[in-house]
Amino acid sequence: MEKNIVHFDLDAFFVSVERLKNPLLLNKPVIVGGISDRGVVAACSYEARKFGIHSAMSSVMAKRLCPDAIFIKGDYESYTQYSDIVTQIISDRVPVLEKASIDEFYIDLSGMDKYFGCLKYSTQIKNDICKETGLTISFGLASNKTVSKVATNEVKPNGQCHILAGNERSFLWPLSVSKLPMVGSVTGQTLRNMGIQNIGSLAEMPRKMLESVFGKNGTMLWERANGLDNTPIEPYHDKKSISKEITFDKDTTDVNKLKAVLLKMVEEMTFELRQKQQCTGCVTVKIRYSNFDTHTKQFNIPYTTDDQTIIEKVTDLFEKLYDKRLLIRLVGVRFSKLVQGFSQINLFDNTAEMAGLYQAMDEVRIKYGSRLIGRAFGMVLYSARKPRFVRKTNYQQNKHPLNI
Repeated sequence: MEKNIVHFDLDAFFVSVERLKNPLLLNKPVIVGGISDRGVVAACSYEARKFGIHSAMSSVMAKRLCPDAIFIKGDYESYTQYSDIVTQIISDRVPVLEKASIDEFYIDLSGMDKYFGCLKYSTQIKNDICKETGLTISFGLASNKTVSKVATNEVKPNGQCHILAGNERSFLWPLSVSKLPMVGSVTGQTLRNMGIQNIGSLAEMPRKMLESVFGKNGTMLWERANGLDNTPIEPYHDKKSISKEITFDKDTTDVNKLKAVLLKMVEEMTFELRQKQQCTGCVTVKIRYSNFDTHTKQFNIPYTTDDQTIIEKVTDLFEKLYDKRLLIRLVGVRFSKLVQGFSQINLFDNTAEMAGLYQAMDEVRIKYGSRLIGRAFGMVLYSARKPRFVRKTNYQQNKHPLNI
């Protein structure tokens, strides 16, 4: 059966939501994030992009490129609400939906072509979203996820594109290698150093040579460049929360140890969120004393995966909960109000340097394991014994005590 995969992407999503709230922003260069001189751009309008502004750029550089740009702090709650509305509109109309991020969606219409016409049906969904939300959205229809995503990016904003089966190579090959979803700045520069400028040149490279340079990713690069991608659509499920708890073998009042445990849990959980392109809007700290009395305290935060922001809030909640007269048996942290979102959601309160640091640390964790790198205060835990954190999802019960 011929595959029909559609990739939907809301156009300049954060900016579009802000314009719904304030029509005076229409047709003006708008930047979300980067309010302070040490901030970075989280999102920008197409008018701002004409000046060379892009996400993750420092606000200083953005102001230099476009002095007349309008900077807005951003409204996480509104973005999440509109994302939920669009998600509901699409999920009500399609058999299989994957929510790739807060503003990106994949749907599998395979087998529906003879009944509805996949292009016609996708166009109807696009029109319904615009009519019901006021937001514009673009889509690409193709035989797989990679080609459909590239197609969407080529027709934004407010466009649509259908790449017929068999035409994947002719569509991809003239494009720059930077248009492939898995080619970031580092990989792109490496390819350019190899003399590879467009996707066609990458597709014609010997697979073994790419494997020698990029490892397993080299094979994937070659396949994607040739329009091959068997990645399945992952059905969307609204995961409520993730959490970690530690039950100590011996009850303790060692505050430094307790804070180190909490810090390390936060680092591992934020790493997990970043890998899944999610953010949290609420953190909860849990303490169970030796007499089994259990207390929790939570706090809503702007949606983020920023380690330092969450660590500071978790530490503050712990200090408010902690009764120094009692021994502690268990501590735990939960992240709830999870939303899909790429790293730009985290950039409102981070400098570009910190965002880069988290990315570099995550790369080390992916390659060597999550316990190899972290803040020194939390790493002290592993010098004597390696704890086994227990992760809970959707409020599952933890029945496995941990010895430390």
